[in-house]
Amino acid sequence: MIPAVCRWDEVSGGWGLTAERRAFREGIRLQAGQRFATGEKTAVIARDLRVSVRSVERRRRARREGGLEGLRSAGPANSPTISDAQFAVLEEELGKGPAAHGFEDERRTLARVQAVIRRQLRVSLSVATVWRLLKRHGWSWQAPVRRALERDEHAVELWKKEVWPRVKASRRHVAPGSSSRTKPASP
Repeated sequence: MIPAVCRWDEVSGGWGLTAERRAFREGIRLQAGQRFATGEKTAVIARDLRVSVRSVERRRRARREGGLEGLRSAGPANSPTISDAQFAVLEEELGKGPAAHGFEDERRTLARVQAVIRRQLRVSLSVATVWRLLKRHGWSWQAPVRRALERDEHAVELWKKEVWPRVKASRRHVAPGSSSRTKPASP
């Protein structure tokens, strides 16, 4: 029986091979390595092990360069991540605002967070990984509220209380109307 292929990895936030599947694939590579020693042809090995010829050629080269150890699994392929302690440093840096990191406006984009991580933590993450990292720690995307420097908060509040209710007032007629264009409403 062939084991399940993939599982969701909570640490990296992505899909990866299960340990059983990695062991299964390593077993196939080792079988191929034993058959290389007997001098079997690449096409025969590929057909018997149900893999591509190109894969067998790649494994033959790995065996030639590193022996049977070159065919063993290197373990799960993990993308770089940051620890909780590093994330605490990142939160502190993000709390300073974009201007503290040389950005002219107050937008905090994923690319900018990625640049801060690269500069402060010396870790290179993809934009998608940055998004998953922030989401996992409860951060959300937010656009800053743009306000004019000349804005008078007192005048705005006064306008909201006095002028807006009159502007917002319903424009409907109080009298009943008709949806027919040819028949007027009855009184």
